[in-house]
Amino acid sequence: MSGPRIVLVGPMGVGKTTVGELLADRLGVSFRDTDADIVTAQGREISDIFVDEGEAYFRGLEQAAVATALGEHDGVLALGGGAVLDESTRALLCEHPVVCLSMDVEEAVKRTGLNQARPLLAVNPRKQWRELMEARRPLYAEVARAVVATDGRTPEEVAQAVLDALELKEA
Repeated sequence: MSGPRIVLVGPMGVGKTTVGELLADRLGVSFRDTDADIVTAQGREISDIFVDEGEAYFRGLEQAAVATALGEHDGVLALGGGAVLDESTRALLCEHPVVCLSMDVEEAVKRTGLNQARPLLAVNPRKQWRELMEARRPLYAEVARAVVATDGRTPEEVAQAVLDALELKEA
């Protein structure tokens, strides 16, 4: 099979980048983050894209970035929290070893502070986070071969749980 060794999905702030970098190191492969790809290609932060162009515009960029990365990256790939909203993206993900990293709202508050840099959480962040998760949780489950809870775990423990879930050995 070609494509990424591992694809990480899950809510914003769950640790996809941190855990992804650890996994890439342990597997001896490269790490890629589609949000970073978008920021590099656009020359501006995702929050600015949301403000200037709107969510629909961003989701189009995200769909293209994910499709490109799935086709050309063979290491560990982290996707933005909302990437699973696109049906064509979910169809592509079903062909790859996807792991959903999960956390509860209290953990999200601790990790992200549910701050203003998160455009979808600008007003009443706890309530919006819960609503986002209610909408996205079934989509994460649809594409994931495994779900790994991150609450109360170190990034190293989460990385090991991902390797165990996919029955992968370190390089």
